[in-house]
Amino acid sequence: MDQKLSKDETARYSRQMLCPEIGKRGQLKLKSSSVLIVGAGGLGCPSSLYLTAAGIGRLGIIDSDVVETSNLHRQVLHSEGTRGAAKVDSAVERLQQLNSNVAFEKHPVRLTRANALDIIRNYDIVVDGTDNPMARYLLSDACVLLKKPLVSGSALRFEGQITVYNYDQDTPCYRCVFPEPPPAGTVTNCADGGVLGVVPGIIGNLQAIEAIKIAAGIAPAYAGVLLLYDGLSGKFRHVQLRKRKDDCISCGKTPSITTDLIDYEAFCGVTCAPPVKILAPEERVTVQEYSSVLQSKQKHILIDVRPQLQQDIIKLDNAVSIPLARIVKEDGVQMVQDLIDKTFTEPSEPKKVFVMCRRGNASQKATRELKNRLEEENVEIKDIIGGIEQWSTDVDPELPMY
Repeated sequence: MDQKLSKDETARYSRQMLCPEIGKRGQLKLKSSSVLIVGAGGLGCPSSLYLTAAGIGRLGIIDSDVVETSNLHRQVLHSEGTRGAAKVDSAVERLQQLNSNVAFEKHPVRLTRANALDIIRNYDIVVDGTDNPMARYLLSDACVLLKKPLVSGSALRFEGQITVYNYDQDTPCYRCVFPEPPPAGTVTNCADGGVLGVVPGIIGNLQAIEAIKIAAGIAPAYAGVLLLYDGLSGKFRHVQLRKRKDDCISCGKTPSITTDLIDYEAFCGVTCAPPVKILAPEERVTVQEYSSVLQSKQKHILIDVRPQLQQDIIKLDNAVSIPLARIVKEDGVQMVQDLIDKTFTEPSEPKKVFVMCRRGNASQKATRELKNRLEEENVEIKDIIGGIEQWSTDVDPELPMY
């Protein structure tokens, strides 16, 4: 180790070098190490912030998204002034202000099986700040192939977790713990399930500690151990994970993933968010067409089938709340029938019902359910394409979205 600390670096890192576990030798190891942050979001922001402050030598950030207003409550590197900017640009601009001694590398792309190995091989440690199974399997397999430790974290609502995969010959990889992916559509991310902003902050900081320890030559606390955090109860729990599985297809004794990465969308049974197609085109209307119905004051019923929690945030003034779950399993169909009977009192008048959700998927399911089960005849039921998000984009840009 032939690197030296400058006068500025010595002063900057003096407090942590006073920790006997770090010292000057550990600080020099940090300076000579590199970390890749995958995702400049709720986990990647706090972890990269403290890795930069700690003096990691080289920090890479990979993210293909841009900064949005909904990011700002948890993605603390970004600001109101960087909305619309690439997240890697926003993050690095802030981090450079914190520590100019660190070399930053920006990767404004989505991590795929085509580029993962080429990007990851240039770093010593990988910090996973993603939020979907495809990315987790991809990162784990790539880190096993390249022999890189993977510091994995996740956060949802009030809960978070962290573990370190592939640290040594005993530490399991992600596939050892989850050999089969969850059924498609069953994994909730924070965009749909919500997250309290401070929770990914807590987990991201723990990820930074683990990465700093690995870089400084200190064994991580969570290699082979899963830490579970419950923000509501304030409790931490530790779960001991099993050691590597001999039959793991990635890190086992006779792995089948040996040179090339696999098709992770096919493995997880999903594609890149295709739109749901349940209804025929004539059973749907655009937001512009529904806007014309409103403006012409045609008598109709608008049903919002989003969960009540989402409707409490924002909904159209004339919408009636009947969540999809009630239509499918409870008394929702009867509620719609009662609305029709109350609204359309003349036998000959046209009976129009429109169904809205967040993005136009749940509304299709609700529309089909109503068409199949309503006893009312001569009623026209259509869903609104794109839901309230499309309404906000094309009809009422002042409508706040979540």
